[in-house]
Formats: sequence, C-alpha cells, structure tokens
Amino acid sequence: MKVQVLASGSKGNVTIVLCDDVKLIIDVGLPYLTVKRMLEEKNLAFEDFSGILITHGHSDHVKGLETLIRHTKLDVFIPEKMYVDLESIVPTTRCQFIDDSFSIGCVDIELIHTSHDTNYSVGYIIKYKEKELVYVTDTGYINQKFLRKMVNKDIYVIESNHDEQMLMDGPYPRFLKERVISDRGHLSNKTTARYLKNIVGDKTKYIVLAHLSEKNNTEDIAYSETSSVIDTSKIELLIAKQDEESKLIEV
Repeated sequence: MKVQVLASGSKGNVTIVLCDDVKLIIDVGLPYLTVKRMLEEKNLAFEDFSGILITHGHSDHVKGLETLIRHTKLDVFIPEKMYVDLESIVPTTRCQFIDDSFSIGCVDIELIHTSHDTNYSVGYIIKYKEKELVYVTDTGYINQKFLRKMVNKDIYVIESNHDEQMLMDGPYPRFLKERVISDRGHLSNKTTARYLKNIVGDKTKYIVLAHLSEKNNTEDIAYSETSSVIDTSKIELLIAKQDEESKLIEV
C-alpha cells in the first residue's frame, strides 16, 4: 500500500492510495487539470485508477470532480445519503452507492461516519493485504464506536485543523469560530493528539496531520502537540500541506 497526499487544506484536498492494481483517489478538491498534471508527474493517469472516494460535498473536496467525471470513465463511490450534495455535478449513472463496508477489487473499505456541517460526511478505513490506512478529516469529533475501529492501523491521515487559542484570539468572526470548534466543525490539535494517543499501536508506522488551518494553526504547533504523545522514534510524523505534496508513504 502506498499513500500520498497531493494537497490538504481549505483551498483543496486530494489524496491517492495505490494498492497494486487497485488505485484510488480520495477527494478531488483541486482543478481537474491540476490533478491530471500531478498524476502525470508520477507516470500515472486517471485511466490507471479504479474509482474516486469522496468524504463530503464541500468545495475544497469536490472542486474538480465535475470536470473529472466529464473527461474520464471513473465512477464515484459514495453513500447514497451524500448524493444530495453532489447531484448537481455527478449524474447517478456515474455513482456507485456504497454500504458501510464494501470492496473495490481486492481492497476492503469501511466507512467512518464523521460529524461536519454538511448533509453527510465520512472517513475511510482502507485495507489491502493486512495493511490499513485510516483517513479522517473535516469532523468535529470522532464517535467512540468508530474510534475503536481505528485502533492500531499502519497509516493515519487525520485532521489537526487548529490551535484552540490561536482560533479564539484570531481574526475569524464569532460565528465562524463557533462553527470551527463545534461538534460539526474541525478537530483541534489537542483533540487529535488525544485520539492518537489512544489508537496508535505496534503496527503504526506513519501519521500524517492534515487539513491545517492557515490562520489558526502552524505546522510547528500541530507537530509539537502530537509528538508530545507518540514515540516519533518509532512512528514517522508528517504534516500535509496545501501547496506541497507529501512524500510517498509505503507500508
């Protein structure tokens, strides 16, 4: 299993997961041509992929989806309840409606139901040959039921959106601050660190902190918060960036 975050943040999110013959795109929050170029630089093309997973319908996660659908034969794999947010950009004929557990080829996928200010949002646990990736962003909290499912995975790509003090002292209007810190907002550095402390295990090799706020966080603060609760001599801790691809992670 190989994983690379191509972009992460409020301006656009794209991640690729490569499992030999099954290759997946998680979110298409950048323009179609930008993603196309990024893939070509890796000697990849949309035709190499098996499908698209979407976490939710906000623009920074689906900005390039409509054009991608028009120019490729790829289907979008989403829960049926999410379709209300995508019906204007994706025809039903290009949707594969999924259950909480499903498979794409030899890759098994389980949904993590998240809590965000949209009609429906999810994260994913992706398993291939005993290797597992957890992908969770854009949620105000993680339900204990799903947190238990996330224990001891090989790779975590997880939101560490804001520093609570920076947010409250920062330039956002009050209503926006309340949105971010609400149960339908985003995970703070402290909350993410607390979750990770309880779920990482002997299998865990990589943690990628994702969806950092440009105004209410810094890479140093996010890194410091999580590195204080995990052993970085055994687990590589990375920061996903808006304008720079992450390294290609392989387990």
